Amino acid sequence: MAQNLYELTATLNNGTEKKLEDYKGKVLLIVNTASQCGFTPQYKGLQEMYEKYKSQGLEILGFPCDQFGHQEPGTDSEIQNFCQVNFGVSFPLFKKIEVNGEGTHPIYQFLKKKAPGLFGKSIKWNFTKFLVDRKGNVIKRFATLTPPEKIDSKILELLST
Repeated sequence: MAQNLYELTATLNNGTEKKLEDYKGKVLLIVNTASQCGFTPQYKGLQEMYEKYKSQGLEILGFPCDQFGHQEPGTDSEIQNFCQVNFGVSFPLFKKIEVNGEGTHPIYQFLKKKAPGLFGKSIKWNFTKFLVDRKGNVIKRFATLTPPEKIDSKILELLST
């Protein structure tokens, strides 16, 4: 288990390996996403937030996941195309991963350990959000039902420090 978020890597949906260390000094909002979920419209709010705060140091990292009701059945390129066409998503999207169970991606192992939710260390559903400060500390976990705009004040707080 990694001791620090920046020790970890993930694969972008175009196949490029990305070190989370590249995001050092940024405020991160890490979200497990799905294209065929009742919460999929949250992509719109995430993109608006990204456009609003990217220049101040916010990065949103989207991790598609198909573990909840088979709501992310597409390939990585289909997911990317869907997100761009329907929501204009320009924040980084990664290869589809698992967020629960034996195949849990190391990033989600780390996030769940640092910010367990109501179900312990499990992710309950799509669009669970983890807020990380500029030093890589997991500050807060937000439930699926929390829309991006409700996180705005927390993000502003972290961007100003």
